[in-house]
Parts: sequence; C-alpha cells; structure tokens
Amino acid sequence: MSYARRMWPAFETYHAHIYFVPEAPEAYRELGLKGGWMGYFASRAAALGAASPGLVTAVFFNFHPEMVTRALPDAWALASPDDVLAARLRSADAALRRLIPDHVGSPEEAEAADLARAAAEAPALAGRPLFGALRSLPWPEEPHLVLWHACTLLREHRGDGHVAALTAAGLDGCEAHVTVTATGAVPRETLQANRRWSDDEWAAAEDRLRRRGWLDAGGALTDAGRAGRAEVEARTDELAEEPWRALGAERTARLLELLTPMARAINDAGGVPVPNPVGVPAP
Repeated sequence: MSYARRMWPAFETYHAHIYFVPEAPEAYRELGLKGGWMGYFASRAAALGAASPGLVTAVFFNFHPEMVTRALPDAWALASPDDVLAARLRSADAALRRLIPDHVGSPEEAEAADLARAAAEAPALAGRPLFGALRSLPWPEEPHLVLWHACTLLREHRGDGHVAALTAAGLDGCEAHVTVTATGAVPRETLQANRRWSDDEWAAAEDRLRRRGWLDAGGALTDAGRAGRAEVEARTDELAEEPWRALGAERTARLLELLTPMARAINDAGGVPVPNPVGVPAP
C-alpha cells in the first residue's frame, strides 16, 4: 500500500471533523449564514474568495449543482470569505480542544504539526485549485491548528487529484457516487441523500454506466467497472504521492505514527462518523 493511501485516513479524519461537529454550524450561524449547507459551501470555498456557484460546482465536483446555487452567492452577502475562514478556524480550535484534550498541547502534536506542514508545503500548485487557494492563507500559530491546516491542505491536494482522476475516467459527479456505492465503501443511503441526487438522476447515472459496461443489470460492478474504479483510486494515490516523496519514508512513517492516535481519538469521541459521505474509513 502506498504512503498516499496509508496516510489518507489519518489526515482526512483530523481535518474532516469540521464537517460533523456542532461548533462549526453554530459559528456560521453567528455570522448570519443560513442552514448547514450554506455554512459548508461557504467555509470550504472561502479560500477561493467570493466564489461563484459555477466555480464551486466545478471544484467540488460531486454535489448536485442546485445544492450549490442555494448557498452561493447569497452567503457572500451575509459574511465575507475572510470572516468565514476565521469562524472555521475558531470552530476547529474549539472542537479539537473538546475532542482530543489529551493531545492538544502535547510534544507529539507539535512534532506532528512540523512534519505535516513540511509535507503540505512541498507540492506544486499547478492543477490544484483548492489546494492552491488554501496554500495562500497564513498559517495558524498553535501547533494543533498548524496540524489541522496542514491536514486540510493535504486533504484538498488529494481531492484535487481525485477530481482529475474521475474526470479522466469519464465519470460525472453522480456516476462517481454510483460506482463508489457499488464497491460497498459507502452505503447509497448515506451518500445519495447527502449529495442530493434524486432517484431519477441516480437511475439515469446507473443506465449510463450499464451502457458503458461498468454495471450489470442488478447494479453491481462488472469486471470492467471494478477495473475502472480501481484505476481511479490508483491514479488518485499516484497523484497524491508528492507530499510523501518530499517528506521521505522515515519522516512520513513517523507522522503516521504520531497522527493515527489523534485521528482514532477523534473517531472515538464522535468527531467523524463511520460510514460517512466522505468515504474515509476509521484510521
């Protein structure tokens, strides 16, 4: 297993609690943002500036476009991108202090923060829109937030590459979801409702995949479908290797050793449910 695949559950979990903890939507409501999804789209996209619905739909890839247009650009009339970013960081701070109090402020977390920052600062920016936008932001000062920001960068670097791999495979957002649920990695009921694709749209995506030879009549992946999905994942891992090549095997292994207990503690405290729409397994 590549380091890109081995590292993913740990840094994804450390980052992704921000989408599940109550601190985040409460902070966005205090800014005047309406509803959980407006807070989600505004906070994740804010590094891009006052991004348009078209830009966010393109960069995020797999959400129903109508979900995005219900949130943006209205969010920017209620709160500036800078204010949203500040609220997001405050939420991560509060949530981490609540979820993993034994790790916040520890020497191990400071060491992990230094290693993760080195990995996150290594990759090139070209072709990585969300990663590039986040890299332009100033670094926090406290180690647990340095680590969170580094994990955010690593997560979106991988995500930008995953979108490229899905696009190269000729999959659209709904088809990508159909194929991943067919692997058994994420239940359909978890993913479809969260991304707001209708039953008719889901069925149409299944029909397209059947015509392509990726699904059989019962909705299971064919040999071609399994091979195609495996190629997407392998290409995603390949495109995500740059931070770990730069960090080197020894320091990457040390970061995994340090970060895994923190990510497991976040899971144990209920910070990231499993299964989840992100598709990340327990570390």
